[in-house]
Amino acid sequence: MVKIINIYTNSFKGLSQESWMLALVMLINRAGSMVLPFLGVYMTDHLHFSIENSGIVLSFFGIGSVIGSWLGGMITDKIGEYRVQSLSLLLSVPLFCLIPLFTTEAGLAGIILAQSIVSETFRPANSVAITKYAKPENITRAFSLNRMAVNLGFSIGPALGGILSAISYEFLFFSNALAALLAGLMYIWFFRKRTRLARQEARKVKQVIIIKKENSPYKDGKFLVYSLCCMLFAICFFQLFSTLTIFYKDTAHLSQQNIGYILGYSGFLIVLLEMGFVQLAEKYFTLAFTMLTGTFLCGFSYAMLAFDHSMVVLLLSMTLLCIGEIWTLPFMSTITALRSGENNKGAYMGLNGMSFSLAFIVTPYVGTLIADTFGFNILWIGTGVLAVIIAIAFYFIIPWMLKDKTNADETQEGLI
Repeated sequence: MVKIINIYTNSFKGLSQESWMLALVMLINRAGSMVLPFLGVYMTDHLHFSIENSGIVLSFFGIGSVIGSWLGGMITDKIGEYRVQSLSLLLSVPLFCLIPLFTTEAGLAGIILAQSIVSETFRPANSVAITKYAKPENITRAFSLNRMAVNLGFSIGPALGGILSAISYEFLFFSNALAALLAGLMYIWFFRKRTRLARQEARKVKQVIIIKKENSPYKDGKFLVYSLCCMLFAICFFQLFSTLTIFYKDTAHLSQQNIGYILGYSGFLIVLLEMGFVQLAEKYFTLAFTMLTGTFLCGFSYAMLAFDHSMVVLLLSMTLLCIGEIWTLPFMSTITALRSGENNKGAYMGLNGMSFSLAFIVTPYVGTLIADTFGFNILWIGTGVLAVIIAIAFYFIIPWMLKDKTNADETQEGLI
């Protein structure tokens, strides 16, 4: 027990002040993300939209997420992660306040699209900032700390949103705007001086020879294959947010309260275990083996639901899914950072973010279609089989891709 506690406490050591502040900003921002879980209810209950039209409007959030990831990655490489994050947080404030003014399907779809684009430009810039302020040996743990803040924020946000929406939906939107403003001001206050000093230091460094122009990630064939695998993994994993809750309700016959308990348990488990499990993987596993294990566990957690859906099995499945998530998502960001160059990290992070945004659009439709046509058992077995294939692909693609990058970097260092 003492050894386990030491591993857990050591997982937090060595992280920079900047990494902690980025996580705190993310926590405040995500804890304020109360709007999205209640948009569907807001449209059907308050605006009296049909369920079909509400779904169409919500799809514009996914479209905006794809555009925002691409745009955020591109402009981060041009103007820097500090400006992109600051602008994203501050511009979100008036957009949240404007949402209640749009009461038609077309108007609400337009403002949600705009808000989604602006808010999602934050993600690739934030990922670049994490790699910038973390020591090379701590990059994955820095990403894990950030993810822990996201999970904790998403646990707090919906709970607060439920209370606020019961008072007033307008109050919900304004509270969301206030959280974005607070996160933005805190970020600017902490990083403004650090960013200015970093720019001054950069000006002192004279680049005598330009070794090699860094390529676009959209022309990087190996990374495109890797991102495709990430998207397929996300399609499997994102069943958590679409079909899994329907399965809990219709097949496992759980009450809404018990569904909430299981989802709350998953968030609590991630917060409790992530840093320690990442520390273990970094110490004992290779990147390829970690991704193989994590992806396999995610697939197995879904496949086992085809054979039993007692409460014990449901909790075991969720536990394995959480461990699999811990051993995949933070390391995906690390691998992306390792593949990118110094001046195109934003573009690489943006492309990898787009793979998840596309999966977020595809997953609800594909998952519900398969479940409705063939049944949940086929969906869970198919998800498990696909995850195993992706796990094997990760195991071979990652060393193939990173070895190529390492050789290129060593060649450049030789030229210098």
